[in-house]
Amino acid sequence: MFRKVLITAPTESFIVKGLETKLDNIGVASVYAPLRLNALEGYFEVTDLVILYTDDEVEEYAKALVYIKDKCTELDKQVIVIGTKLEYEIVKEHIPDFCLLKFYERPLDMEMLLNDVEKYLENESEYERRKSILIVDDDVSFMSMITDWLKGRYRVSMVNSGLQAIKWLASNRADLILLDYEMPVTSGPRVLEMLRSDVSTADLPVMFLTGKSDKESIMKVLALKPVGYQLKTITKEKLIENIEKFFLSQKRI
Repeated sequence: MFRKVLITAPTESFIVKGLETKLDNIGVASVYAPLRLNALEGYFEVTDLVILYTDDEVEEYAKALVYIKDKCTELDKQVIVIGTKLEYEIVKEHIPDFCLLKFYERPLDMEMLLNDVEKYLENESEYERRKSILIVDDDVSFMSMITDWLKGRYRVSMVNSGLQAIKWLASNRADLILLDYEMPVTSGPRVLEMLRSDVSTADLPVMFLTGKSDKESIMKVLALKPVGYQLKTITKEKLIENIEKFFLSQKRI
């Protein structure tokens, strides 16, 4: 748990500097990065929360907003947005709702923001103790739905390709991977083969969550020893039940 906040804005204005000071006063470290694609690199991995301070030229920062969306999706980060209602609507065109923690309209109620940041970081400490699940699927809409199902119980991260999964696992650890079967470039079975061939990921539990229901496809991956094979038609209740059963079985080992 870092208790460190990334503040990004077009410029480090007087209000942004004041926010940095206020956060420091409540024991929360902060770092400022300009709202530019290259300037944001490396900060998401070492911070707990992102505060995005917008201005009336927010449309010009579309590439940076997409980068924030990608990193928050990959690393399961949340974003607080400070701006006008119109600016917030533009932000939502690039950053999905599941990444957005809260919106504060200017003029900013600093006390409310600080209280909410404190509350979030306290809850995040509990959240860090939850089991971590990585979803790998090229269907972002489906992943978002599954994330919504599971986020109340687990730490959930998403990547939309096998190669992104390998990259994510190089610096993160998952207690369970939910893996799609059919994906472009690198299929689910190929991803599992790559994981099994690397000593650092060989023992990672992988459960297929796929639309492939034919016997031939299922038999193809059994030798790779997935911990389960679920169809995408599964209900929310049944998926959670099966995941809970898996984690319970791990405790008994």
